[in-house]
Amino acid sequence: MRKRILSISYDVPLLHTREILLESEGFKVISAVGFDQAVVEVERGRYDLAIIGHSIPLTDKKTLAKKIKGCVPSVRILSLRRHGDKPLPEADYSIEAAEGPSALVATVIELLQ
Repeated sequence: MRKRILSISYDVPLLHTREILLESEGFKVISAVGFDQAVVEVERGRYDLAIIGHSIPLTDKKTLAKKIKGCVPSVRILSLRRHGDKPLPEADYSIEAAEGPSALVATVIELLQ
């Protein structure tokens, strides 16, 4: 069975690109634009990984991470961050978005093994 990823962002083009990239690697990606849609998707489905994009403000990231873990305790959370931002303590793993697509894919594969 394909691993399911919830991808969350406020930036629609980046969200779409992330979805295409990860689906080309064989993952099932459900994309959520913004906080409210992310909460709906978290409550609706079961995921193996949640990716919180770097376009999400820190306060929203923290709230989303807590909500995700509250609904799906076993899900792993990957936080993408801007250059210079500190890792999100509520996330299981964090990478800088500037590391690029190959780093994202490698991290997702590592987290879902």
